[in-house]
Amino acid sequence: DNIMFFLKKKQQKSLDLDLENIPKNVAFIMDGNGRWAKQKKMPVSFGHSKGVEKVESCIELGVELGIEIMSFYAFSTENWKREQSEINYLFKLLFKFYDSKFKKLVKNNVKIKVIGTKNNLPKELNELFKKMEKESEHCTGLICNLAFNYGGRLEIVEAVNNAIADGVLQFDEEILEKYLYTQNQSGVDLLIRTSGELRVSNFLLWQIAYAEFVFPKCYWPDFNKEELKKAILEYQNRNRRFGGR
Repeated sequence: DNIMFFLKKKQQKSLDLDLENIPKNVAFIMDGNGRWAKQKKMPVSFGHSKGVEKVESCIELGVELGIEIMSFYAFSTENWKREQSEINYLFKLLFKFYDSKFKKLVKNNVKIKVIGTKNNLPKELNELFKKMEKESEHCTGLICNLAFNYGGRLEIVEAVNNAIADGVLQFDEEILEKYLYTQNQSGVDLLIRTSGELRVSNFLLWQIAYAEFVFPKCYWPDFNKEELKKAILEYQNRNRRFGGR
């Protein structure tokens, strides 16, 4: 018993975070819902449903730690290749998220911003996104970017086209950033992708230029607050030089 107590205390101490070095902007590629469900001999929809709960717990810890921005890759422009039944379920899950989780987020001063192209989405879904943004626009705490129908390359193309439409003829980084979905937000400090896959999958390509990458091997439905703390601790142990020495 004494040995177990010592090991538990040692583990807790190892997860002590430097509260002066918390990443301001954390992005998540929520990978592995389907494989997690398959392991449990359950439908993919079960994995997606459990995954939503992890979004909520990550935001809770983010609020507690003072993280300013969290971005969640919910549906990419490439995900249209999936089975229509899975796509339909993801749409339904967003309405369920609004009914069961949204009010609590607003109560915790969380602002929702939906990033991605509105093209190809059902009218009802676009209306839901507008409603979520409108009902949380007064919030001044953590910003939650919900990346839906999102593609990093498309974001940059749309930014350039919109800037040209406004008469911009010459670009610099500052001008382009004003036309990104994430305008007025800082760059990503920490990118977390679950399931052990080692790629960024067209997510926030501009914003992750100097992000630290962490790749937990667990599937997203198993990603909890302790896993997030481990990822932040790994971030804190990195030496971020931004091109310097």
